[in-house]
Amino acid sequence: MGVAGGRERELDVLDKKILEVLQNDAGLTVAEIGKRVGLSQTPCWKRIQRLEAEGVVLGRVALVSPEKVGLGLTVFVSIEAGDHSAAWLESFARAVAAMPEVLEFHRMAGDVDYMLRVVVPDMTRYDAFYKRLIAVAPLKSVTSRFAMERIKSTTALPLP
Repeated sequence: MGVAGGRERELDVLDKKILEVLQNDAGLTVAEIGKRVGLSQTPCWKRIQRLEAEGVVLGRVALVSPEKVGLGLTVFVSIEAGDHSAAWLESFARAVAAMPEVLEFHRMAGDVDYMLRVVVPDMTRYDAFYKRLIAVAPLKSVTSRFAMERIKSTTALPLP
């Protein structure tokens, strides 16, 4: 949620409607978004601007089919770190975040320290990525899980 005057501001029903529309098609005109949520163009535009300024809307992007651009292999990589120092984490995080194959990078709770979602064209390219990854920093273990089929994938958050 956005911050207004140092406090979290609750999203109202119209904000949530706008976010639902934007999450499904950010390419719509402001007039079309307004029509779908029951606002005229100017108030709708002002709300969108505010949602962006408050950091609720992080950006507007085009979703690309990985397979259509030659990135047919998705790998979920679980990492256990041997070192948990701040310096190690900073160095590791900087190096992994710079790898273009890594679409998501999460620090986890539980038996795994980090989880990556990686996309590559094929197993040969994954092997090259894996070798770069393990050269970045000492790691206790790296486990790769290969997605066989994408059953559901969305970027739309389920707004309460």
